[in-house]
Amino acid sequence: MKILVTGATGKVGSRFVPRLIAKGHDVTILVRDADRAAELITIGAKPIIGDLYDPATLPPAVAGMDAVIHLAALFRTFTDNEGIIKTNREGSIALAQAAMDAGVKRFVFTSTSNVYSSGYGRPAREDEQVDINDPRAYSSSKIAAEQELLNLQREHGFDVRVLRLGFVYGDKDPHIAEIIPYIKKLQMQSGARMHMVHHLDVAQALMVLLTTEGLGGEIFNLADDAPITLYELAESVGQLDGTFDENEGPLNDPFKGIQDVSKLRSHTSFRPLVPSYYVARDLDIL
Repeated sequence: MKILVTGATGKVGSRFVPRLIAKGHDVTILVRDADRAAELITIGAKPIIGDLYDPATLPPAVAGMDAVIHLAALFRTFTDNEGIIKTNREGSIALAQAAMDAGVKRFVFTSTSNVYSSGYGRPAREDEQVDINDPRAYSSSKIAAEQELLNLQREHGFDVRVLRLGFVYGDKDPHIAEIIPYIKKLQMQSGARMHMVHHLDVAQALMVLLTTEGLGGEIFNLADDAPITLYELAESVGQLDGTFDENEGPLNDPFKGIQDVSKLRSHTSFRPLVPSYYVARDLDIL
Protein backbone atom coordinates (compact mmCIF):
# COMPACT_ATOMS: atom_id res chain seq x y z
CA MET A 1 0.00 0.00 0.00
CA LYS A 2 1.25 3.50 -0.85
CA ILE A 3 0.90 5.66 2.24
CA LEU A 4 1.63 9.30 3.02
CA VAL A 5 2.54 9.99 6.65
CA THR A 6 2.64 13.48 8.13
CA GLY A 7 4.47 14.30 11.35
CA ALA A 8 7.04 11.63 10.57
CA THR A 9 9.81 13.33 12.55
CA GLY A 10 7.69 13.82 15.68
CA LYS A 11 7.46 11.61 18.76
CA VAL A 12 4.85 9.28 17.29
CA GLY A 13 5.86 9.46 13.64
CA SER A 14 9.56 8.75 14.15
CA ARG A 15 8.66 5.52 15.93
CA PHE A 16 5.72 4.55 13.72
CA VAL A 17 7.23 5.03 10.25
CA PRO A 18 9.95 2.36 10.71
CA ARG A 19 7.28 -0.13 11.79
CA LEU A 20 5.13 0.78 8.79
CA ILE A 21 8.08 0.27 6.44
CA ALA A 22 8.90 -3.04 8.14
CA LYS A 23 5.38 -4.21 7.23
CA GLY A 24 6.29 -3.77 3.57
CA HIS A 25 4.35 -0.58 2.83
CA ASP A 26 5.56 2.04 0.36
CA VAL A 27 5.89 5.06 2.67
CA THR A 28 6.18 8.72 1.69
CA ILE A 29 6.67 11.34 4.40
CA LEU A 30 5.62 14.98 4.21
CA VAL A 31 8.46 17.09 5.57
CA ARG A 32 9.51 20.73 5.56
CA ASP A 33 13.19 19.82 5.81
CA ALA A 34 14.42 16.50 4.43
CA ASP A 35 17.60 16.70 6.52
CA ARG A 36 15.53 16.25 9.69
CA ALA A 37 14.21 12.97 8.30
CA ALA A 38 17.60 11.54 7.29
CA GLU A 39 17.27 8.41 9.45
CA LEU A 40 13.83 7.59 8.06
CA ILE A 41 14.99 8.20 4.51
CA THR A 42 17.91 5.82 5.09
CA ILE A 43 15.50 2.98 5.90
CA GLY A 44 13.29 3.60 2.89
CA ALA A 45 10.91 6.49 3.56
CA LYS A 46 10.49 8.77 0.54
CA PRO A 47 10.47 12.47 1.43
CA ILE A 48 8.28 15.04 -0.26
CA ILE A 49 8.67 18.68 0.69
CA GLY A 50 5.47 20.35 1.83
CA ASP A 51 3.86 22.23 4.66
CA LEU A 52 0.39 22.14 6.22
CA TYR A 53 0.66 25.93 6.34
CA ASP A 54 0.84 25.98 2.53
CA PRO A 55 -2.12 24.12 0.96
CA ALA A 56 -0.59 24.45 -2.52
CA THR A 57 2.13 21.96 -1.49
CA LEU A 58 -0.34 19.24 -0.48
CA PRO A 59 -1.81 17.94 -3.79
CA PRO A 60 1.61 16.70 -5.02
CA ALA A 61 2.10 14.94 -1.67
CA VAL A 62 -1.15 12.96 -1.84
CA ALA A 63 -1.06 12.18 -5.56
CA GLY A 64 -1.07 8.42 -6.17
CA MET A 65 -1.48 7.51 -2.48
CA ASP A 66 -3.78 4.76 -1.26
CA ALA A 67 -4.00 6.19 2.25
CA VAL A 68 -2.92 9.10 4.44
CA ILE A 69 -1.97 8.77 8.10
CA HIS A 70 -2.07 12.26 9.55
CA LEU A 71 0.06 12.50 12.70
CA ALA A 72 1.34 16.08 12.46
CA ALA A 73 0.13 18.50 15.14
CA LEU A 74 1.15 21.36 17.38
CA PHE A 75 0.70 20.38 21.01
CA ARG A 76 -0.77 21.89 24.16
CA THR A 77 2.68 22.90 25.45
CA PHE A 78 3.06 25.43 22.61
CA THR A 79 1.94 29.00 23.37
CA ASP A 80 1.25 29.96 19.75
CA ASN A 81 -2.52 29.48 19.75
CA GLU A 82 -2.87 30.84 16.22
CA GLY A 83 -0.26 28.39 14.97
CA ILE A 84 -1.92 25.51 16.84
CA ILE A 85 -5.27 26.23 15.19
CA LYS A 86 -3.72 26.78 11.78
CA THR A 87 -1.86 23.48 11.94
CA ASN A 88 -4.32 21.23 13.74
CA ARG A 89 -7.55 22.44 12.17
CA GLU A 90 -6.88 24.30 8.95
CA GLY A 91 -3.91 22.18 7.93
CA SER A 92 -5.78 18.95 8.60
CA ILE A 93 -8.77 20.04 6.52
CA ALA A 94 -6.57 21.20 3.65
CA LEU A 95 -4.74 17.86 3.66
CA ALA A 96 -7.97 15.86 3.75
CA GLN A 97 -9.50 17.93 0.96
CA ALA A 98 -6.42 17.40 -1.20
CA ALA A 99 -6.48 13.67 -0.42
CA MET A 100 -10.16 13.37 -1.28
CA ASP A 101 -9.67 15.28 -4.54
CA ALA A 102 -6.78 12.94 -5.41
CA GLY A 103 -8.88 9.82 -4.89
CA VAL A 104 -7.11 8.64 -1.73
CA LYS A 105 -9.12 5.75 -0.35
CA ARG A 106 -8.51 6.15 3.39
CA PHE A 107 -7.59 8.96 5.82
CA VAL A 108 -6.53 8.14 9.38
CA PHE A 109 -6.47 11.14 11.72
CA THR A 110 -4.78 11.06 15.12
CA SER A 111 -6.65 13.13 17.66
CA THR A 112 -6.32 13.26 21.44
CA SER A 113 -8.08 12.25 24.64
CA ASN A 114 -7.69 15.92 25.62
CA VAL A 115 -10.89 16.61 23.68
CA TYR A 116 -12.74 15.27 26.73
CA SER A 117 -13.54 17.45 29.72
CA SER A 118 -14.77 16.15 33.08
CA GLY A 119 -18.03 15.36 34.79
CA TYR A 120 -19.13 12.43 32.64
CA GLY A 121 -19.41 10.19 35.69
CA ARG A 122 -17.68 7.33 33.86
CA PRO A 123 -14.71 6.71 31.57
CA ALA A 124 -15.16 8.94 28.52
CA ARG A 125 -16.76 7.28 25.51
CA GLU A 126 -16.37 8.30 21.90
CA ASP A 127 -19.91 9.71 21.77
CA GLU A 128 -19.51 12.08 24.74
CA GLN A 129 -20.27 15.76 24.25
CA VAL A 130 -17.07 17.72 23.59
CA ASP A 131 -16.70 21.48 23.59
CA ILE A 132 -15.51 23.03 20.34
CA ASN A 133 -15.14 26.30 22.30
CA ASP A 134 -12.76 24.73 24.82
CA PRO A 135 -10.35 27.52 25.84
CA ARG A 136 -7.44 25.11 25.37
CA ALA A 137 -6.42 25.74 21.75
CA TYR A 138 -4.95 22.27 21.32
CA SER A 139 -8.18 20.57 22.39
CA SER A 140 -10.56 22.86 20.51
CA SER A 141 -8.49 22.69 17.32
CA LYS A 142 -8.55 18.89 17.40
CA ILE A 143 -12.31 18.86 18.03
CA ALA A 144 -12.87 21.23 15.10
CA ALA A 145 -10.67 19.12 12.83
CA GLU A 146 -12.49 15.92 13.83
CA GLN A 147 -15.88 17.43 13.11
CA GLU A 148 -14.93 18.83 9.72
CA LEU A 149 -13.20 15.62 8.67
CA LEU A 150 -16.22 13.55 9.63
CA ASN A 151 -18.39 15.96 7.64
CA LEU A 152 -16.34 14.98 4.59
CA GLN A 153 -17.27 11.37 5.36
CA ARG A 154 -20.97 12.14 5.72
CA GLU A 155 -21.30 14.52 2.79
CA HIS A 156 -18.88 13.00 0.28
CA GLY A 157 -18.28 9.42 1.43
CA PHE A 158 -14.58 10.09 2.10
CA ASP A 159 -13.27 7.29 4.33
CA VAL A 160 -12.08 9.02 7.52
CA ARG A 161 -11.13 7.24 10.75
CA VAL A 162 -10.27 9.12 13.97
CA LEU A 163 -8.00 7.76 16.71
CA ARG A 164 -8.05 9.62 20.04
CA LEU A 165 -4.72 8.90 21.70
CA GLY A 166 -4.11 8.71 25.42
CA PHE A 167 -0.76 9.88 26.82
CA VAL A 168 1.83 8.30 24.53
CA TYR A 169 5.08 6.96 26.00
CA GLY A 170 7.82 4.34 25.59
CA ASP A 171 10.58 3.59 23.08
CA LYS A 172 12.85 6.11 24.88
CA ASP A 173 10.34 8.89 24.32
CA PRO A 174 11.07 11.73 26.83
CA HIS A 175 7.36 12.51 27.07
CA ILE A 176 6.98 11.39 30.70
CA ALA A 177 9.85 13.48 32.04
CA GLU A 178 8.63 16.44 29.99
CA ILE A 179 5.11 16.29 31.42
CA ILE A 180 6.12 16.49 35.09
CA PRO A 181 6.80 20.28 35.08
CA TYR A 182 3.41 20.72 33.40
CA ILE A 183 1.74 18.68 36.18
CA LYS A 184 3.48 20.85 38.77
CA LYS A 185 2.57 24.10 37.02
CA LEU A 186 -1.12 23.20 36.91
CA GLN A 187 -1.04 21.95 40.52
CA MET A 188 -2.63 18.68 39.50
CA GLN A 189 -3.79 16.29 42.21
CA SER A 190 -1.42 13.41 42.94
CA GLY A 191 -4.28 10.89 42.93
CA ALA A 192 -5.49 11.91 39.47
CA ARG A 193 -4.83 9.25 36.87
CA MET A 194 -3.12 9.36 33.49
CA HIS A 195 -4.45 7.01 30.84
CA MET A 196 -1.40 6.04 28.82
CA VAL A 197 -0.59 4.11 25.66
CA HIS A 198 2.75 2.70 24.55
CA HIS A 199 4.17 3.49 21.11
CA LEU A 200 3.89 -0.21 20.23
CA ASP A 201 0.13 -0.03 20.67
CA VAL A 202 -0.17 3.30 18.86
CA ALA A 203 1.52 1.62 15.90
CA GLN A 204 -0.71 -1.45 16.21
CA ALA A 205 -3.90 0.64 16.34
CA LEU A 206 -2.85 2.76 13.37
CA MET A 207 -2.16 -0.40 11.38
CA VAL A 208 -5.57 -1.78 12.32
CA LEU A 209 -7.36 1.41 11.26
CA LEU A 210 -5.33 1.50 8.08
CA THR A 211 -6.21 -2.03 6.99
CA THR A 212 -9.64 -2.86 8.46
CA GLU A 213 -12.65 -2.40 6.22
CA GLY A 214 -15.90 -0.80 7.35
CA LEU A 215 -14.57 1.72 9.87
CA GLY A 216 -15.17 4.91 7.88
CA GLY A 217 -16.67 7.72 9.94
CA GLU A 218 -15.78 6.11 13.26
CA ILE A 219 -13.92 7.54 16.27
CA PHE A 220 -11.90 5.26 18.54
CA ASN A 221 -10.26 5.84 21.92
CA LEU A 222 -6.82 4.34 22.42
CA ALA A 223 -5.26 3.71 25.83
CA ASP A 224 -4.00 0.81 27.91
CA ASP A 225 -5.77 -1.30 30.54
CA ALA A 226 -4.42 0.36 33.69
CA PRO A 227 -4.41 4.15 34.15
CA ILE A 228 -1.61 5.23 36.48
CA THR A 229 -1.75 7.93 39.17
CA LEU A 230 0.29 11.07 38.67
CA TYR A 231 2.01 10.24 41.96
CA GLU A 232 3.23 6.91 40.58
CA LEU A 233 4.28 8.55 37.32
CA ALA A 234 6.35 11.26 39.02
CA GLU A 235 7.90 8.75 41.38
CA SER A 236 8.86 6.48 38.48
CA VAL A 237 11.05 9.18 36.92
CA GLY A 238 12.48 10.43 40.22
CA GLN A 239 10.59 13.72 40.18
CA LEU A 240 8.27 13.28 43.12
CA ASP A 241 9.77 15.93 45.40
CA GLY A 242 8.04 19.27 44.99
CA THR A 243 5.69 18.15 42.24
CA PHE A 244 2.54 18.03 44.38
CA ASP A 245 1.12 20.29 47.07
CA GLU A 246 1.46 18.62 50.47
CA ASN A 247 -1.88 20.15 51.46
CA GLU A 248 -3.76 19.21 48.32
CA GLY A 249 -7.48 18.60 48.60
CA PRO A 250 -9.49 15.55 47.60
CA LEU A 251 -9.81 14.36 44.03
CA ASN A 252 -12.91 15.97 42.51
CA ASP A 253 -13.49 13.69 39.52
CA PRO A 254 -11.97 10.19 39.63
CA PHE A 255 -12.86 9.63 35.96
CA LYS A 256 -11.21 12.75 34.55
CA GLY A 257 -8.65 11.72 31.94
CA ILE A 258 -9.91 8.13 31.78
CA GLN A 259 -11.19 6.69 28.51
CA ASP A 260 -13.53 3.82 27.74
CA VAL A 261 -11.38 1.72 25.40
CA SER A 262 -13.87 -1.03 24.61
CA LYS A 263 -15.02 0.19 21.19
CA LEU A 264 -11.73 -0.39 19.35
CA ARG A 265 -11.60 -3.93 20.73
CA SER A 266 -15.20 -4.75 19.90
CA HIS A 267 -14.93 -3.44 16.32
CA THR A 268 -11.45 -4.70 15.42
CA SER A 269 -8.75 -7.24 16.25
CA PHE A 270 -6.87 -4.78 18.47
CA ARG A 271 -5.61 -6.07 21.81
CA PRO A 272 -2.91 -4.16 23.74
CA LEU A 273 0.62 -5.47 23.49
CA VAL A 274 1.60 -3.35 26.50
CA PRO A 275 -1.40 -3.37 28.87
CA SER A 276 0.16 -1.14 31.55
CA TYR A 277 3.05 1.19 32.33
CA TYR A 278 4.43 -1.38 34.76
CA VAL A 279 4.53 -4.03 32.04
CA ALA A 280 6.54 -1.62 29.89
CA ARG A 281 8.91 -0.98 32.80
CA ASP A 282 9.38 -4.69 33.47
CA LEU A 283 10.05 -5.33 29.77
CA ASP A 284 12.54 -2.43 29.69
CA ILE A 285 10.73 -0.68 26.83
CA LEU A 286 10.15 2.71 28.47
